This record gives sequence, structure tokens and C-alpha cells, in this order.
Amino acid sequence: MIRMISFSALILAGAAAAGCSDDNAPPTTPIETPVQISESFQGSINLNGAATHTFATERAGQATATLTTLSPDSAAIVSFVFGTWNGQYCQAILWKDDATQAQNLVGNASQGSFCVRVADIGRLTAPTDYVITVSHF
Repeated sequence: MIRMISFSALILAGAAAAGCSDDNAPPTTPIETPVQISESFQGSINLNGAATHTFATERAGQATATLTTLSPDSAAIVSFVFGTWNGQYCQAILWKDDATQAQNLVGNASQGSFCVRVADIGRLTAPTDYVITVSHF
């Protein structure tokens, strides 16, 4: 009888212990929402000239380069390039050799150094001012 009571007590204690749990879940870190960065580059290109601007992305995500303004002739045609920057050159990833004002180049970018380039490929008739807007993460 003592043996049965001891065995019953042991089973009851085991069942009670199994029913206990730690309701305190481990703390979770909040997921960081990526912040989109917008940068503008401006300048002027002469006949047969070019200009390159560099920027760095902090995380992978979509990147958009927009040839926002061409002035004084908004219908001017130029070469517009989006590429990776290797420290000396803009290595083209996306390009449009007949770009006009409001032209977009959209692609995926990893974390790293990138560039945009605008150039006259023989179609400008006068020096042209430009604004390029780049959005990235």
C-alpha cells in the first residue's frame, strides 16, 4: 500500500511538473524598417562631355536613378548610365543612350558603391545643365 501511495505521489508530482511552463518568451528585437534615401546630383556637361557622380547604398534593395532635369532644352538627348563604382570608373549596369528628361533607370542594388553618369554622345547643340535624383536603401 505504501508502495502504491508512493508511486501515485510520484506520478502526480510528474504530471504537475509537466504542466508547468515558462510563459516568459525570449525578447525579440524589432525588425528594422529600411529607410529610403534620396540624393540629388547636379551639374553641367559641355559638348562631347560627361559627368559621373558616386553614392553608397547601406543595404540591398531597389535603386532608381532619374534624369530629373535637362536645361535649357528638356528634349535634349544624352547617354544616362547607372553602374557600380570601382574607385576609378563607373561600370555600367543599366544605360540608355537616348535618354531624355524624366528618364528612369531602375534595378536592384546590393550594399556597396554605385554611380550615375550623364554624357553627350554627339547630340547636344549647347552645354546642358542636368539634375539626377537617385533613390536607394
